[in-house]
Amino acid sequence: MSAASLLHRERELAELGRALEEARAGRPAVVLIQGPRGIGKTALLDAALSRIPGGSVLLRARCHDNERDFPYGVVRQLFDPFMNKPNPPEPAEFPAQSTDGYLAEALPGDERAGAGAGAGDGRQQVLNNLFHAARSLTTRTPVVMAIDDLHLADDASRQWFSYLARRLDGLPVALLATTADEAADPLSAELGALGHARTVTPDPLCDSCVAELVAEEFGAPLDPELAAVCHNLSRGNPLVLEELTARLISARTSPGSPELDLVLRIGAATLADTTLSWLRRSHPQAMDVLTCLAVLGPGADLSTAALLAGLGDLLADEARGALRRTNLIEPGPPETFRHELVRTAVLARTDPRVLVGLHERAGALLVRLGAPAARTAEHLMSSGTTGLDWALPVLRTAAREAAADGHWDDAARYLQRALAEAGDHELVQALTVQLGAVELHRDLAGSARYAAALAEAGDPVERARLLVPFANPVLALTSAGAAVPFAEAAAALAAGEDPRRELLLPLTAQAVLAGRHIDVRRAVAALGTAEPGQAGYDFLGALAAMAAAGGHSTRRAVRLAVRCVRGASPAEAGIGVLGAAMAFAWTGRLDEAAVWAGRVVRSVQRWNHPAELALALLARSDIAYRQGHLDAALSDAERAGRLAGQVRSGELAAAAQALRIRAELRRGLIPDGAVLTTSALPADTHPLVRALVLEARGLLALAGGDHQEALRLFLECGHQLAVRGIANPACVPWRTHAAQAYQALGEHAAARTITADPLPGVPARPRPAQERGPVIGTRDAGPVRLTPSERRVTELVLQGLSNLEVAERLCLSKRTVDTHLGRIYRKLAIKGRPELAAAVKAL
Repeated sequence: MSAASLLHRERELAELGRALEEARAGRPAVVLIQGPRGIGKTALLDAALSRIPGGSVLLRARCHDNERDFPYGVVRQLFDPFMNKPNPPEPAEFPAQSTDGYLAEALPGDERAGAGAGAGDGRQQVLNNLFHAARSLTTRTPVVMAIDDLHLADDASRQWFSYLARRLDGLPVALLATTADEAADPLSAELGALGHARTVTPDPLCDSCVAELVAEEFGAPLDPELAAVCHNLSRGNPLVLEELTARLISARTSPGSPELDLVLRIGAATLADTTLSWLRRSHPQAMDVLTCLAVLGPGADLSTAALLAGLGDLLADEARGALRRTNLIEPGPPETFRHELVRTAVLARTDPRVLVGLHERAGALLVRLGAPAARTAEHLMSSGTTGLDWALPVLRTAAREAAADGHWDDAARYLQRALAEAGDHELVQALTVQLGAVELHRDLAGSARYAAALAEAGDPVERARLLVPFANPVLALTSAGAAVPFAEAAAALAAGEDPRRELLLPLTAQAVLAGRHIDVRRAVAALGTAEPGQAGYDFLGALAAMAAAGGHSTRRAVRLAVRCVRGASPAEAGIGVLGAAMAFAWTGRLDEAAVWAGRVVRSVQRWNHPAELALALLARSDIAYRQGHLDAALSDAERAGRLAGQVRSGELAAAAQALRIRAELRRGLIPDGAVLTTSALPADTHPLVRALVLEARGLLALAGGDHQEALRLFLECGHQLAVRGIANPACVPWRTHAAQAYQALGEHAAARTITADPLPGVPARPRPAQERGPVIGTRDAGPVRLTPSERRVTELVLQGLSNLEVAERLCLSKRTVDTHLGRIYRKLAIKGRPELAAAVKAL
């Protein structure tokens, strides 16, 4: 203990000082300094001895476990100045003239001493002579006898110490000894009962004392977190604290801004090399129990740890007492580690092979004790052993409980281990379904891979049954390619007789949301056969979104959306309702869209479904943007981006960034779009997500003055939507953006043309009669006038492109191109393509 540490031991030093004063006055004094190892007992004794007034005789001995077999070894250390010396001390220094004579009779040699100690009369004579030798030293001056670690002394010396302590009346003798507490050393309890004996127990240093001492060693103010870690690790033990401080200084730790991870590693190593090393040497069984307690983990107690260590009640109680004295565990109940760092240190110093065996035994023990499945499963995960009879039921139960609590990472870990344990094909399939459903909430790409693997089942009904747990809008709206197995399974199921609606409806909804071309008539027919149920309402939401995106029938889309939300509970609105919410948004009913999107957000947030929450936040952000609530739109987009990273979805992350950039641009900010403009989306990204990203990139280019690049991006956006039949401009207003780019480039006619083109299924606004020329083919027909849109279509047709290729090139639907060609043929009074070139040349 350093000098600074002693400043906090004034109470104990005062107690020792009073004992020494009593001895000088001729009153007997026996002082036992008790406490666990490292608490500073020896340093406290040294400090007290340094304050002994001059003229006193000091006899000192230190005990060690290796010298317990040497009778009177401690006594010989004490009286060594008087034994076998060619020039004995001067009488002025040691005035007792017969001390060496008494010692010669009591301890003439090792063999005789040992023999004397073994016989009753001889032992009494030895003890009596040693007492007279000690008394002879007190004729002219007080005597102080100090012994370190009395509990480690040989039996003969301990007997003499007890013999002498009972015969100090009238003698100026002070007996001072450091020892373990009464529970560990019966002699301490025996001596403590004497009237002239007192016990001094140094308390652990308090947290403020620890902070002050460490700051003094560093010579600088201490960070509060560093002070707390030092106190938690040392538990106020001065020796551990000094060793920890020395190692921190050696590692050049900054006291004001420490790297706490490094401090924790150093602290764990310090604890392992000090307190735990002492415990291993002095109480190996207690150390075994402590190791088992560390292996069992949080929530365990010493009773279970003792069972794991294979100890009976008697040995367990002895180990419990030893551990309590170390101050490493809470007194309880339950008796747990005082700090997690202690557990870390115990595990760090244990052989990994031993830990593996303990984890396996712990798992088997906890199964028998009926412990929670998750707790048992953690030991199984750490053991590495496969083929255990109890493993699979425990893992599946633990995974089910973890999933119910929203702990998706733990559920996935347990199921992956269960797959390693399983051998039966049907069991492997069932576990794969469970794991894939869990991955929907933590790794969308992984879930898609599991779905693709299960889609290889040959029987249509079996394949559909395996894929239904994966039927989630999140999977369909992030990767169009992931919907292929669902579309194929739905088509195969629909081709059979009387397909089961609980299988057909979810699979068809998944294909519809992904924009796959699929015959939905069997699903629609199945929908009308009974109450829709959850699968039916989700299917209605998907149909509503598809109808609204196509732009063909606004009324039908709204009717489907209303029917969908009518069957949904406002408090339990699932992710399937999101299709209806977007149908409302794309048909201009923004208030209803915002209400239902908000309900979906609250529901999936309560269920802890992060992927679904990310998608719902994206929808709500888009609706808020349309309503002009830019702060709300920006907040939801940023939150969705964080969740997208959590579920490892680059597509959702890109969509969130696109919505964020769009909102920031409207607020007049200059967003950072470097990631969005440089990262490439996967080839099978859903067209809506891809269109959002292209729109945001185009808006960035437009804001940066690169109008040509902006126009290219907006036209590409329209092309991506047209390919999948998404013609409603309310989905992504790419035409409006493209018109702005045309205007900036000076192409005003093109700007008017791209905004004037009618939607598929919507008749062109009829011009007044005076603006329409006479019908071609009549005698009053004047010069033929083609509109800019018709001229562009004509040019591409003359290049040999098909109607579909023309539609893709101009980002139009094929129906719009067909309409343009029909008008061109009528104006030119021709019947088809073969006559088009000659008719155009004649204009």
